[in-house]
Amino acid sequence: MALEIFRRKEQKYLITMDQYEKLIDKISSYMRPDKFGQNGKYTVTSLYFESNDRKIYFETKNKLKYRQKLRLRVYNDTDISGTAFFEIKQKHKKVVNKRRMLLPLYEAYRYIEMEEDCIDNYKTSNTQVLREIDYFRNLYQLEPEMIVSYDRHALHCLSDSDLRITFDFNLKCRNNDLSLENGAYGNYFIDPNLVVLEVKVNESVPLWLTRILQDLDCEQRSASKFCTSLELLKKSTLTNDSANENVLIGGI
Repeated sequence: MALEIFRRKEQKYLITMDQYEKLIDKISSYMRPDKFGQNGKYTVTSLYFESNDRKIYFETKNKLKYRQKLRLRVYNDTDISGTAFFEIKQKHKKVVNKRRMLLPLYEAYRYIEMEEDCIDNYKTSNTQVLREIDYFRNLYQLEPEMIVSYDRHALHCLSDSDLRITFDFNLKCRNNDLSLENGAYGNYFIDPNLVVLEVKVNESVPLWLTRILQDLDCEQRSASKFCTSLELLKKSTLTNDSANENVLIGGI
């Protein structure tokens, strides 16, 4: 049974491929590959929603204490009958909360097109979460905006089940084809030589990991996949932070 409710803290880093390889070597005795995928490696493809007045973008860009996103996500290659994850991601200060439910991808599309008036008529693993999604979507007037995809290498700590580390590569986005079943492709929105590292914990990062990150000069750096993708796709309508864009797209 897939988890449907998450609460955790996340620390993000933008590192080089060389730092990634060294980090994998140093943490190998503490971590095991995620049981999902091949040796903890799989592809993530997400359909993000946005409003016409860019509520989600500006909440994230301005780092509001409370902000949230809506996305529909699939893992690896899938078809219209494959399993999708519909989720609300909320962040309050540094704590991330996620509420999600599972449903067939075709059923998610049926909901997006609002083919049924009653929420209870959709086949999901959690109708209550769908009600929350529907409320959020109507409140913000959200519609499908873009697809973000990347390859992920995920690890879990051997001694602490609450500690998870993920590395994201080949980060791409597109808005010309919003069908998740068409796979992970698009324009790079982060330099392909860079890796987005996320350390996910319930409370605090263990001392051994902190020391390894410091030894390898891994510096925390905000790297919003949503904002950076939207800025790349909507250059004519959004005001870019040019310094940030140079880091994410052009390299460190």
